[in-house]
Amino acid sequence: MDFWQYEREALAEGHTVVCGCDEAGAGPLAGPVYAAAVVLPLGLDLPGLNDSKKLTEKKREALFPVIQERAEAWSVAFVDAAEIDATDILSARMKAMQLAIDDLPQAPDFALIDGNRDHGKSASITAPHRCIVKGDSLAASVAAASILAKVSRDHFMLEMAEQYPQYRFEKHKGYGTKLHYELLRTYGPSPIHRRTFLKNL
Repeated sequence: MDFWQYEREALAEGHTVVCGCDEAGAGPLAGPVYAAAVVLPLGLDLPGLNDSKKLTEKKREALFPVIQERAEAWSVAFVDAAEIDATDILSARMKAMQLAIDDLPQAPDFALIDGNRDHGKSASITAPHRCIVKGDSLAASVAAASILAKVSRDHFMLEMAEQYPQYRFEKHKGYGTKLHYELLRTYGPSPIHRRTFLKNL
């Protein structure tokens, strides 16, 4: 499988600036959903580049600055927990991805979007795009975006761990682990918890 197949196809169709886009943090009980958009030079060799979920934290952290340095353009955006609660997680994911695309210093004319959804109830991807299931494993620029989104979100959750130490966010990054549920039962939700995700407490 050519890791650049989808970028090549988009360029062959006449698009000139193709970005990959992915989000991180759809599932956690706390914190924002993050998204990133990345334009990579076609064929760029980034050893170890893969879907962020298939990489260790150490590998993601190592690739994070390399992607930022070697990308033609990149941006990161997020939608916070309050807005996730006010809308819904699918809309928040779409909004975060479109915000990341809009924030690119070099406006793309085509976006490769991870997943099979391009709209929620209150937000959608408005840029010309193609959805790719498992895009973060199949397209280099989407894989790069998945790493920027995941690492940016992890860094934010580490800051929140200092602000709300009782929740041990450094351990679980807001995901619904056994420890996280136990701490929620003890302390109740913090200002960055997604209330709509806490129905079974």
